Amino acid sequence: MASKKRSDSLIWGIILIALGFIFLLETFDVEIWHYVWRLWPLILIVWGADKLYNGIKERQKKEEKPEQPATRDKSDEV
Repeated sequence: MASKKRSDSLIWGIILIALGFIFLLETFDVEIWHYVWRLWPLILIVWGADKLYNGIKERQKKEEKPEQPATRDKSDEV
């Protein structure tokens, strides 16, 4: 669960940096919103690819970890 939280934090950090960069460019009269509006589907593609990658990675991690059989205590044997 900690890796998912770290991944989510990374994604939100990238989003905030990108938005800050866009607003900074607007301050310098660079017409960036035209390109953002035109390429916004890329955000969905990157987000979906991230979800897919993390899902596959987590499934592989679960498959690699073999289930351990339940152990019995010696105190149960009498």
